[in-house]
Amino acid sequence: MAAELPYATESAFGDLKFNQPLAVVTPPGETDRVFVIEKPGRILVIDDLAHPRKSVFLDLRERVGSDESEQGVLALAFHPDYAHNRQFYVWYTSDPPGFRSEREDRLSRFLASAGNPNVADPASEQQLIAQPDEARNHNGGELLFGPDGYLYLSIGDEGGANDQFQNSQRIDKDFFSGIHRLDVDRRPGSLTPNPHPAVHPGSYSIPHDNPFVGATSFNGRPVDPARVRTEFWAVGLRNPWRMSFDPATGKLWCGDVGQGLHEEVDLIVRGGNYGWNYREGAFPFRGRPPAAAKFTEPIWDYPHTEGICITGGLVSHGSRYPDLAGKYLFADYAFGRVWALDPDGDKIVGPERVKQVAQSIGIVSFARDPRNGDVLLANIASGEVLRLVRNSAAR
Repeated sequence: MAAELPYATESAFGDLKFNQPLAVVTPPGETDRVFVIEKPGRILVIDDLAHPRKSVFLDLRERVGSDESEQGVLALAFHPDYAHNRQFYVWYTSDPPGFRSEREDRLSRFLASAGNPNVADPASEQQLIAQPDEARNHNGGELLFGPDGYLYLSIGDEGGANDQFQNSQRIDKDFFSGIHRLDVDRRPGSLTPNPHPAVHPGSYSIPHDNPFVGATSFNGRPVDPARVRTEFWAVGLRNPWRMSFDPATGKLWCGDVGQGLHEEVDLIVRGGNYGWNYREGAFPFRGRPPAAAKFTEPIWDYPHTEGICITGGLVSHGSRYPDLAGKYLFADYAFGRVWALDPDGDKIVGPERVKQVAQSIGIVSFARDPRNGDVLLANIASGEVLRLVRNSAAR
């Protein structure tokens, strides 16, 4: 099968190997460095892509503690003005040995060293959100600065199975089961977050146009506006594993990992409710939703006969492979299928617009080579950063 597919993968950076690589990130405007997240707690920098060599940028292994299950350092985002303010943000879990009650999901701001751009200052950590978490899975985990300059964070439903902690379809409890939009620069006109034990006061603000600001009802039921988590941008997601903005359109694409039957690709919209746990993909899952509930349909979902764990991807705009231009590339971690979805505006697509283009088991994220836009893939199974290339064996 793989020999017949139009694309294959090869190592992107020679013989460099990594310890459970989860993501590849480039600071805005840079073309000769990438940063690789290692799940157990390190962020590495490759500072010369023509002659790749790696070094440690930031080591958080002591703060992470256990990287069991879906824990660890999960996401990294550089501030749009990183070249001047040296700020970057990390989403990670903290599970110190022997202290179950202290397990947390953390969003933190760090600074790169003023004297060495390839080294971060571990003492510069400023926590924004530190949320207790009862399970080791469904930590979601993507950080992105959007075209609007705000920081977007995806979080799963706290884990276990079947939404056992009852976090979905709530906007007045915690931060689980959705995507958040934060103003880390605290611009004039932004709002103070509602109080919550997880919030570090003064560390960020709420954009005034976030969809649940001032909300008094949700799904037709009353909520106290003083308790609403106004950070929410979208809700009803089970485990949103990887999302990305299309630089050409500004649209936000997301892969949401399913439970037992379906995986889904979503276009994330302001205030969208993606249905979990009333629905899994486009199908009923548990209970009858309130009559007032309105759900945003996935652009595409696929059954577990085709894959069991989606990895959200990106819209390709590289120059080398024009046949992939404008297509959304995503993968299934367990089955190894890499697909290209041909969007039809914001419409739901049919199978004729989704084609498998490559095969590689263990893909956990997609990225772009900052030099030419080539598609890069982090493979946690092989410990490599891969590049998508033409398959010379294809007929």
